[in-house]
Amino acid sequence: MTGERDEIAVVGAGLAGCLLACFLARRGHQVALYERRPDPRSGTPERGRSINLALSERGLDALRRIGLAEQVMADALPMRGRMIHPVAGAPGFQSYSVSGDRAINSISRGALNNALLEAAAKLPGVRIAFEHRLVGLDPATATMTFETPGGTVTAGARVVLGTDGAGSAVRGQLLAHDLVTESVDFLDYGYKELTIPPLGGDFALDPGALHIWPRGTSMMIALPNPDRSFTCTLFWPTHGTASFASLGSAAAIERHFAQHYPDLPPIAPNLVDDYQHNPVGVLGTVRCDPWQVDGRVALLGDAAHAIVPFYGQGANCAFEDVVELDRCLDECAGDWSAALPLFQRRRQDNAEAIARMALANFVEMRDKVGSPVFRTRKRVEHALERALPGRYVSQYELVSFSTVPYAQVRRRVRQQYQVVGLAAAGLAAVVGAAVALGLRRRG
Repeated sequence: MTGERDEIAVVGAGLAGCLLACFLARRGHQVALYERRPDPRSGTPERGRSINLALSERGLDALRRIGLAEQVMADALPMRGRMIHPVAGAPGFQSYSVSGDRAINSISRGALNNALLEAAAKLPGVRIAFEHRLVGLDPATATMTFETPGGTVTAGARVVLGTDGAGSAVRGQLLAHDLVTESVDFLDYGYKELTIPPLGGDFALDPGALHIWPRGTSMMIALPNPDRSFTCTLFWPTHGTASFASLGSAAAIERHFAQHYPDLPPIAPNLVDDYQHNPVGVLGTVRCDPWQVDGRVALLGDAAHAIVPFYGQGANCAFEDVVELDRCLDECAGDWSAALPLFQRRRQDNAEAIARMALANFVEMRDKVGSPVFRTRKRVEHALERALPGRYVSQYELVSFSTVPYAQVRRRVRQQYQVVGLAAAGLAAVVGAAVALGLRRRG
């Protein structure tokens, strides 16, 4: 058996796992970070699988705590609002904040992962084992079995923390032992990536915005990259007409985009090739319970609560998990058997809240952002924020530009809507009474 029993094992060296390894090492723990893939720093990213991140305040708060925010933000591209692309007519900009100066940040997932991996590797007490695929786990003893290029190996740990994503092998092992329950709700939508290269050495679109092509039952978004390209992501139904399954030939692809996304073909010369060769990814929400077993094995991030990407909060939420676990360890004096159940109590309602908000935001992005009613509502919302600074704050700002717990955001927004609704009703009643009084006097 390899590995030391006093190690904390982190299974999954993605964004959450690498960040967690940094936090644990800074607490003085010996950390073993296991990853099924080869070292991503020495390979080529899988085609069509990047999904740029929209890093916002929750993620930045976590990075500041390990001194990495400034380095990461050096390559970030701030997006201060949405640029809405209609089928016909000029694009329209919608600011994310009432002040117009707050932004979410387009970040390369791969670059961020590599930065976190480098940071973890430099810390004393962290060892990283690549090409270790978890195939067995005894939750009672925290003994793990891995398949590696050199054969099967076993390793022990004091605690095993699964940060291995929506398809978590750690969660799978807990399911196999009947220690957790799981639900996975897939959307009837998938995603596919396209690329808009630089145009004449510059950005082909405004790099200060997240670009959205809302088309009712489907949409496309585009985020800027430091090399002046854009990564586009199609979110389309997986079956039926106007779905991924309905477009086969190059001619059909060209006709569809010319009709529904007419401003894209002139700036995306590799459109057909990207469409035909990039894979279609799945989208869904993962829920499980409990997130931990006996204070010895636990799940964090997408392994515990994967969400759809439509609020740009997946990585931000996972980073916030790490911060909360660190806080729980402080409060429990490092006692894992107390800290892990406390972590779940603190985070589960918040994870469910952002899961629901992300699903609702998909409908908003694909169906509503281009409508006059939506634009009017946003203008009213910004007017209320200016009139009631600090007292009325939009849901988007609370989610993206604060660390207010997600569940608290939902409660606060509902209360705000109720107050505004009552005020509007009261105003309507006053106006109605005044009109009635005026009519009586004239009569």
